[in-house]
Amino acid sequence: MKKLTYFVHDGKDNYEPLYEYTIPNVGIDEFYARQLCTYFIIKGSQYELISNEMVGDEEILVLEDRGRNNYVIDEKNYRGMGIHVEFRRHKESENYRLLTTVPCRTHLDVIRYLLKDIIDLSDFGQMAVTSTEVDEDRGVYVLYLKEIGENDME
Repeated sequence: MKKLTYFVHDGKDNYEPLYEYTIPNVGIDEFYARQLCTYFIIKGSQYELISNEMVGDEEILVLEDRGRNNYVIDEKNYRGMGIHVEFRRHKESENYRLLTTVPCRTHLDVIRYLLKDIIDLSDFGQMAVTSTEVDEDRGVYVLYLKEIGENDME
């Protein structure tokens, strides 16, 4: 595994490269963490993962453009502050309220969270993961959560 490339699918069998990471720049653990995220935020746009592929030594993530990313009031930029995971409510009507933030030593710590369907948050108890994202603009991973048994609809 030498390279991770994000491609955007335009819906007409065209795939345009969007962003690329190489092993000298990021570690394998970050490659894996990124592949576990259902959304990718970059340059103010939101992309949804539709396919995770492998070609030789290259990891390929195929995305669909979902338009401009929603800005929320309590967003924080984590660039230069290490690796962090935010846990937010999944509801737009709650402005994707920040529940808590956890600093992580390595991307392996992040992967532990990204692999889970149920997360136990202190002060909130067990909650179900609805989606995950890597926000390149803010330098943070985000897990969106709901109460166990809560309906996904607004």
